[in-house]
Amino acid sequence: MSDSMKSFIDYVARSLVDNPDAVQVTVKPGDQADVIELTVAKDDLGKVIGRQGRTAKAIRTVLSAISVREKRRAVLEILE
Repeated sequence: MSDSMKSFIDYVARSLVDNPDAVQVTVKPGDQADVIELTVAKDDLGKVIGRQGRTAKAIRTVLSAISVREKRRAVLEILE
């Protein structure tokens, strides 16, 4: 997997939260898809998810477009 997906998630998450130092992005490669795990501070969790999950859905949509370009499927998991 290229670093473009990981760096995109890292950039967007750090832009959204109040505590950017607490943002952690880890990639777990799999056979069919890479799992990108995003961990933020507990207070910032709502900012990353958004109202009714709209922000998280938008991030996943752009990640999907990047993964098509990279020819490697990726899934975003937002951890508490």
